[in-house]
Amino acid sequence: MRNAKKAESRDLPDGWLWTTLGGVSFQVQYGWTTSATAQGNIQLLRTTDITSGAIEWSTVPYCLDEPTEPEKFFLRDGDIVISRAGSVGASILVKSPPKAVFASYLIRIRPLVENQFLAYFLKSPQFWEQVHEKAVGIALLNVNASKLQQMIFPLPTLPEQKRIVQKLEELFSELDTAETALRNALEKLKTYRRNVLKAAVQGDLSKAWREQNKPPESGAKLLERILIERRKKWKTEQKAKGRENAQYKEPAVPNTKGLPELPEGWVWTSVEQLSDGTANSITDGPFGSNLKSSHYTDAGPRVVRLQNIAPYTFIDAKSHISKERYQDLIKHAIFAGDIAIRALGETAPTACIIPKSLGRAIVKADCIRYKVNGKFVNAKYIMYALNSPPVQEKTTTLIHGVGRPRLNLGEIKSITLPLPTLEEQNEIARIIEETLEKILTTEKNTQEKLRQNELLRQSILEQAFTGQLVPQDPTDEPA
Repeated sequence: MRNAKKAESRDLPDGWLWTTLGGVSFQVQYGWTTSATAQGNIQLLRTTDITSGAIEWSTVPYCLDEPTEPEKFFLRDGDIVISRAGSVGASILVKSPPKAVFASYLIRIRPLVENQFLAYFLKSPQFWEQVHEKAVGIALLNVNASKLQQMIFPLPTLPEQKRIVQKLEELFSELDTAETALRNALEKLKTYRRNVLKAAVQGDLSKAWREQNKPPESGAKLLERILIERRKKWKTEQKAKGRENAQYKEPAVPNTKGLPELPEGWVWTSVEQLSDGTANSITDGPFGSNLKSSHYTDAGPRVVRLQNIAPYTFIDAKSHISKERYQDLIKHAIFAGDIAIRALGETAPTACIIPKSLGRAIVKADCIRYKVNGKFVNAKYIMYALNSPPVQEKTTTLIHGVGRPRLNLGEIKSITLPLPTLEEQNEIARIIEETLEKILTTEKNTQEKLRQNELLRQSILEQAFTGQLVPQDPTDEPA
């Protein structure tokens, strides 16, 4: 009750008084317990249906088992529902509902005060202070109806409630307009980022450079040299192991069926063709008992896991193993400058470059270590190409697995990529990096404006429920 006592110690304007949510509400109750189903007669409003701030009734499911006394649970215009688990404290004012009841993890309040005024209070810092004070539970935070009714509530006169609501709606309309514009800007930046990568692998991003520069060889000639170098390196490696008679296996060839025409000087290739040709240039992590969560330690060599690999970004979430286990799994080692590929997920492949700061590390299951032939290939260009919409859209047809959509190692090796000359690869990588940096800066600025917008919203609510938002009218009847 610390925050409640703190709230009660604040001075209220003349005519206001301290009360509780229970004192300004009636029929504070839990919802109906049943499972949701796609079809039925009575819709079932759940916590997940209110957290966006608006109810999309067309997506709200139905009751599998209807209540025997549905009128006890039917939602009415002006009801307020509050989540008591999951998104604890999330609330919404129900307006013109269809034939619907509310689920058991929601609490329904029917206000005795201006319903929109109470709905705004449930968004205010004064309310959230008390939610954080009263939330209980270990696995799942929970605020029950009894505790909710005890929460302290500042009550102004009815006319002032209406004046506050009118002012809040006026101010929030402006904030909502600004927020919508900012969120639209963020969506446009996402689209712009995808378009940049798409233009990169289609040759549009470097078209002006190509028109002004004439590289000494074509992509096809470059690929020919890569394959010759790859074979030589493999033979040297086998000779060092005493395997002079080992049979060389040609790398996977690109599947060009249905692919668009490339710019002049470009050629289709495969992930495996561009590898450096050594035995472990493309390898996945250990599966099964070779590496389990019980093998992780507080320090030591790193493990590159799925959560480390984001599109063209390495996420530094740390997991370690002992030096001894690292030596046992060293064939799965990954090094600075290598490409890490996420082979699991509906948008596979996702790829990033391993930073120098990582140190000794191995890849885990469903993660691929990929070392390109750095003499002829820009690893950053390949990494951006793997993350590009055209490559991911084509690779989607290879993804398989019920519940765990993924690509296996062979499918990763066969991914088809467009290959320009090394000079053009370098130029494309440079343009992408510069562009993505500008996009990231704009995103950060936009997100900061959104944060400031929310802080202003909370400040306005704070003023509203301390009597500072609109002037008091001495002719109002006291609360």
